[in-house]
Amino acid sequence: MFLIVAKYLIPKGFRGLTVFPFVFVKYPEDKQNIILVNHERIHLRQQLELLILPFFMWYLVEYLVRLVQYRNANLAYRNISFEREAYGKENDFEHLKNRSFLDFLKYLYKK
Repeated sequence: MFLIVAKYLIPKGFRGLTVFPFVFVKYPEDKQNIILVNHERIHLRQQLELLILPFFMWYLVEYLVRLVQYRNANLAYRNISFEREAYGKENDFEHLKNRSFLDFLKYLYKK
């Protein structure tokens, strides 16, 4: 993982962005934010599992489906299965050690 500060690459309202093998953060202090870094590491694992390009295709399609479903961009983003896993487990620093393959699939449907 390469952790890079890239203030102008990160969209407004976000602090991090992951494109394997890079994790971009908005501010230098974000490199020390262990919760943010863990969240982005979860995305790295998801991208590896789906061989990167399919991850981004799935991400976009699921976002569009959620946008139709919720009619709200933030709710659509928050309910993408990849984001639900990352936000749900960002405080669990053992998650990547114990995570099963394609674990994000558990988050496709609301429980």
